Amino acid sequence: MRVVFMGTPDFAVGALEAVIEAGHEVAAVVTQPDKPKGRGKEVQMTPVKMCAREHGIPVFQPVKIKEPEAVETLLGYQADIFVVAAFGQILSEEILSMPKYGCVNIHASLLPKYRGAGPIQWAIINGEKITGVTIMQMDKGLDTGDMLCKTEVEIAPGETADTLHDKLAAAGAGLIVEALVKIEAGELKPVKQNDEESCYAKMLNKSMGKIDWQMEADKLDCLIRGLISWPGASTVYRGKTLKIWQEEVVSEKMSAGSVPMNPERTAGNAMTGQGCDAPGTVVRVDKDAFYVQTGSGVLKIREVQPEGKKRMAVKDFLLGYPVKAGDVLGENC
Repeated sequence: MRVVFMGTPDFAVGALEAVIEAGHEVAAVVTQPDKPKGRGKEVQMTPVKMCAREHGIPVFQPVKIKEPEAVETLLGYQADIFVVAAFGQILSEEILSMPKYGCVNIHASLLPKYRGAGPIQWAIINGEKITGVTIMQMDKGLDTGDMLCKTEVEIAPGETADTLHDKLAAAGAGLIVEALVKIEAGELKPVKQNDEESCYAKMLNKSMGKIDWQMEADKLDCLIRGLISWPGASTVYRGKTLKIWQEEVVSEKMSAGSVPMNPERTAGNAMTGQGCDAPGTVVRVDKDAFYVQTGSGVLKIREVQPEGKKRMAVKDFLLGYPVKAGDVLGENC
């Protein structure tokens, strides 16, 4: 088929490569305008644009795709179908109805769950065990179009948003190639979404990354893994931001033997090992980790990033920051 591919970030690159390798004619790639990034604010091409240029495919970067000039440009490509993957702009009904087979979207969730901008992150934050990719026939709503096909992806223990992103990108690349063949052959039956089963995966913001140690350890674990690598989850240690990169839940209930208490504490407190420490309190320090009490359970912190520094293993962090049992993490400490 003659395809116009619309996408912007890394997530869409694998799908573009797959469509090209499958032998489809990619008439053009539509992506967001180049933007300044990094400390030097150097203007950088989008990942999809870089991929398109490597393959000699024309690139169109409209500031607003709904503008008449942009619509006219799209019409000129005379595409059979528009394939959309994390493009970043909403398409008008005029654009949606333009190609012979309409516009299909590669969405990183099992619709109707997790409609919206952050399906990968929210699946982890909410503790899901299974997610996946849906190829959807786009309509004027936000991820509300008919479902054409799906594939499931397991969320492994310890999975982060970054690792799940790569798994879903690969799954989406394979699924869109299968879908294009079946769409052209008329073999896919659209299935309407049940709105009652939907939930909205809102866009992430920096404030979400502030760790509330009152939360349960399991939920904090999901939050930290879901917010990697943006905006990241962080706390405050000695008045400065400390980003948590890697951790694990030790247990919801711990004995004094599993988490040695500060020797200066009373014998009565030391016997419980649970409940005598306020959330955010460091209850143990090893050579390569420190343990923090939460609202329920303990987190073993293995990799951090001090303010203004690079991420590092806790073993290295402890060389310059003498964390000790009894220290308390958090903005009010």
